[in-house]
Amino acid sequence: MSLVPRSLFSRLVLVLLTGLVIAQLLSFAIHMHERGELLSQASGMQSAQRIADIVTLLETLSPDERHRIVPVLSAPPIIISLDRPVLAAHDQDAEASTRAALFGAMLRRLLGDGRPVVVAVAEGVLLQPAPMRGFKGPEMHGAWMPPMAGLRASSVPGFSFIAQVRLRDGALATFDSRLPRETVTWPYRLLVSIAVLLIAVVAVSLVAVRWATRPLNALADAAGELGKNINRPPLPEKGPEEVRRAAQAFNTMQARLIGHIRERTALLAAMSHDLKTPITRLRLRSELLEDPQQRAKFIRDLDEMEAMVRDTLAFLGGLESGEPVKPVDIMALLESLQADMLELGGPVEITGGSARPYPARPQALKRCLRNLIENAVKYGKTARVVVDDSDARLEIRIQDEGPGLPQSELEKVFEPFYRVEGSRSRETGGTGLGLTIARKIAEDHGGRLSLRNRDQGGLEASLLLPRPRVG
Repeated sequence: MSLVPRSLFSRLVLVLLTGLVIAQLLSFAIHMHERGELLSQASGMQSAQRIADIVTLLETLSPDERHRIVPVLSAPPIIISLDRPVLAAHDQDAEASTRAALFGAMLRRLLGDGRPVVVAVAEGVLLQPAPMRGFKGPEMHGAWMPPMAGLRASSVPGFSFIAQVRLRDGALATFDSRLPRETVTWPYRLLVSIAVLLIAVVAVSLVAVRWATRPLNALADAAGELGKNINRPPLPEKGPEEVRRAAQAFNTMQARLIGHIRERTALLAAMSHDLKTPITRLRLRSELLEDPQQRAKFIRDLDEMEAMVRDTLAFLGGLESGEPVKPVDIMALLESLQADMLELGGPVEITGGSARPYPARPQALKRCLRNLIENAVKYGKTARVVVDDSDARLEIRIQDEGPGLPQSELEKVFEPFYRVEGSRSRETGGTGLGLTIARKIAEDHGGRLSLRNRDQGGLEASLLLPRPRVG
């Protein structure tokens, strides 16, 4: 049994919660470590403990011994003095007073005998030790640096706990415990923890969204491909429950569309077959008519009926076209259509060029371009083909010099069997399916076909075909 949840909602919740819990645990560990160090440093716990130890040591020594040992013990961050005057009371801000009180309380607790302790907080600098070359102290200490001579005044902003402790013999010891400002100001580790949390949440979110949208993207791509190829392979029915149900519904819809198209095509094919016999009989009977004008009218109507049936079947048959995609030399294709039209007396001019083949269904694309060029020659007397090719798309514009179309008719002419009254009508022939078929072929290739009236006069059909992305 798989431990991965079945529904998309549950998977998203699992991923997000797991990532957030891990990130919060890491952040909590960093915060706890930071909190302990900051409290220890800000309260001066280490300094208070060291002062208490030094006081205990000094009380075991005579005054002369104290004056000899104090210079040895006096080194940053604690400077010791035995001859400073008594600290005078002075006003301090609330923050400094709080720090002084806390430090004094800790020092009294560590000393443990209730002796008087005076603590003040002062702004100052933290002096950094600088080693002195060639200096040798007493042999009992080895190589060491004298406390004050070895300090260089490269100041680091900070503050001092100045504590005065009265020894048992009445001597006054002053301790200057200096702490860098960073220990009580902005905590950079906190920024690091926040950054870790932010990066973790963003990373988890990206993974979750990608995991969630991948099957949806596949479904969207399949829907887009369905319009180009109704017989495309069905979607794999796997993944979360919602995605599987959507894939099943999509595959069912595709199967129904294929069945519907096949039934409609078969029905019209049967109708076409059945119509051939009465049309043939009518054609034979029309030949028996004595009136030449009536005979011509009958024959023209019969020709139109045959053309309608033929074009309708061709249009519906295109929905099931299984023609494979191949690289097509666009310029060679246009030149062959130009030669065909010249034989029929239609002038065609080609300008521009295509640098490389276009992947298409050759016969379908040829039919699309033939319909557009024939329309231009039929209604505009001439056709001018402009080829504009680039890395992103291939555009072919067919221009004529005819009367154009009303603005309201530019989209209607793409409807099946629709013909414009007047300049573009049944008198010029056709069944009203040429542009419909051309647009269908363009859409099957992922492109679009549109019409517009030219400013110089005439109509322009623009066939825009996207080029596949490389890589």
